[in-house]
Amino acid sequence: MSVQRNDWSLQRKGQIDQERHKERVRDAIKKNLGSIVSNESIILSDGKRVVKVPMRALDEYKFRFDYRKKKHVGTGDGDTKVGDVIGREADSGQGLGQGPAVGDRPGQEYYEAEVDIDEIAALIFEDLHLPYLEEKSKHAVPAKTTKFTEIRRSGILSNLDKRRSMVENIRRRARESGEANLGPFKKEDLRYKTWEEQVTYESNAAVIAMMDVSGSMGEFKKYIARSFYFWMVRFLKTKYDHVKIVFISHHTEAREVSEEQFFTQGESGGTVVSSAYKLALDIVAQRFPPKEWNVYPFHFSDGDNYYSDNDEAVRLADSLITTCNLFGYGEIGEEGASSYRRSSGALLSIFKDRLKSQNRFVGVRIDDKEDVYPALREFFGKRGEAA
Repeated sequence: MSVQRNDWSLQRKGQIDQERHKERVRDAIKKNLGSIVSNESIILSDGKRVVKVPMRALDEYKFRFDYRKKKHVGTGDGDTKVGDVIGREADSGQGLGQGPAVGDRPGQEYYEAEVDIDEIAALIFEDLHLPYLEEKSKHAVPAKTTKFTEIRRSGILSNLDKRRSMVENIRRRARESGEANLGPFKKEDLRYKTWEEQVTYESNAAVIAMMDVSGSMGEFKKYIARSFYFWMVRFLKTKYDHVKIVFISHHTEAREVSEEQFFTQGESGGTVVSSAYKLALDIVAQRFPPKEWNVYPFHFSDGDNYYSDNDEAVRLADSLITTCNLFGYGEIGEEGASSYRRSSGALLSIFKDRLKSQNRFVGVRIDDKEDVYPALREFFGKRGEAA
């Protein structure tokens, strides 16, 4: 088959390569969401629209000759079969600069890809929902979704509908020359997808974010809690238009704070968990009566609590579960202690033992930065009615 002088795909080669590169970056991000979600360059981005994410180098496909047999390029014995390995990367476990010993082999290449934070957020949020969302008597919360609904003759190149454009090209050539095959494209062949924002109505909801700021919450624990809440707040504001979010910080006492105070307050004092739960129940009773609101309290701490307060904390947690749609508790351990299990005195162990009959209690353990993304999926996975 000969290549036409004005072959349309060749004219768009740069655009095709660019789109292919973007797709590969997107796939790489999706495969590494666990580490990207807790990446400091994003969490500490201060609202920047574009952030830098470390990515493995994305090499183009290329032919390799069999360097092990010292053959020249283009030569061989001709007896290769489908499935034969004709080239292999060096053993990744030998000398790549990993481990305690000094290596003598080159490392893997990484570069910083500039990615729009909204693109990362879309991948993180695509399967997240407010669980057990119910219809309430008060006005509903509008949630916007984008849907392609129409095909037009003009538009932007990124919205080009390739299949329909090819069909129009074949139809035009059949009319003009009687040959129903694909040929050089003209502007009149191109078709573009257009979209509109569709508004669906969800029952109104309130989320209560509680965080332990006592002296035992060190830098790592504080960073983990803020990482989770950073993405939770962004998820709620992205997917739901008017969800109310209340922020509560506590040590021995609890108080409602602003969003800025919640993410910047330092740690000090002891820990009385029941103070946060009591304040949350008071706020629910005063502002978000369950007959009118879907309510979701979430709490993060390191599991330490004043020993005489545990019974009261369990009692109030049970009240939150009974009153609200779902209660989520996240316990943060020491950094890197993935196989470590806390004693029976830790709050998560107590909750799991004494609230085990409550199916609307979700407890998670976080010992590593990469556990933040699974925690998001655990708390906001689809349960009950789909949001």
